[in-house]
Amino acid sequence: MLAQIIWDPNRNFFVFPYINHPVTWYGFLFAMGFLLGYFLVRKIFAEFLATPEIPITETKLHAVQITDRLAVLVILGTVIGARLGHVFFYGWPYFREHPLDIFKVWEGGLASHGGALGVLIALLIFVGFSKKTDPKLTFLSILDALIIPTALVAGFIRIGNFLNQEITGIPTDVPWAVIFMRPLDGLAGIPVHPVQLYESLFYFFVFIVLIAIWLSDKKTVGLGLLSGWFFVLVFGFRFFIEYLKVPQNEAFDLDGWIRMGQMLSIPFVLLGIILLIRYYVRAKP
Repeated sequence: MLAQIIWDPNRNFFVFPYINHPVTWYGFLFAMGFLLGYFLVRKIFAEFLATPEIPITETKLHAVQITDRLAVLVILGTVIGARLGHVFFYGWPYFREHPLDIFKVWEGGLASHGGALGVLIALLIFVGFSKKTDPKLTFLSILDALIIPTALVAGFIRIGNFLNQEITGIPTDVPWAVIFMRPLDGLAGIPVHPVQLYESLFYFFVFIVLIAIWLSDKKTVGLGLLSGWFFVLVFGFRFFIEYLKVPQNEAFDLDGWIRMGQMLSIPFVLLGIILLIRYYVRAKP
């Protein structure tokens, strides 16, 4: 039996010597996800920009330059968007009284929906600056390229949440229930759903699906097919998995039957449906 797995790991991956500054498992996995995503996006751009007229070495160098510039904006968009999403979607009553705490990112508090919105804004900025020098890089082509590693990064982040004992599930008696001894939210010492692992496994599944679609036809980048399936699958799953999570802020829920995370997921699901309709009706060759 796997019942009542007691989970109480050290939240720190390691501690920097001399300055005694800890690096958490969450931060390490977050960074690892971005690093792997960087190399994957670079390869996707190299494939997307390749033409018979331009030498492959030149195309790869150009892909590196584009990815480097884009990475800075995406990281900023992710962190700023995720932080502001947490502030306004989940913690506004507190931050309204303590505005300076908004800048204390190191204390935790990032919302994935805000991070997603921040990335979309970052892409719009990037396209605006690049449309003259790289007209082939449209908003959809960049979004499709980023979507594949995003699913991978999301899986890594949820593993980090599991190690950090946060975003926990509701009590359950299923055989694979986990007992968190020092959860940042939820109940200590009570068997709960390991919802972080549910999400992580699903995001890795979405990553495999998107990779398979891209490898089957690399010309799909830029048509919105990859982005459409990502938004429908990931945020559709996010909507239903919320029922197994401990509410992050009940004050923002609507009469207890729909939560803030679900309300924020609906627009992304609708966006995904629109992109899929656009592809299968208009853009599909």
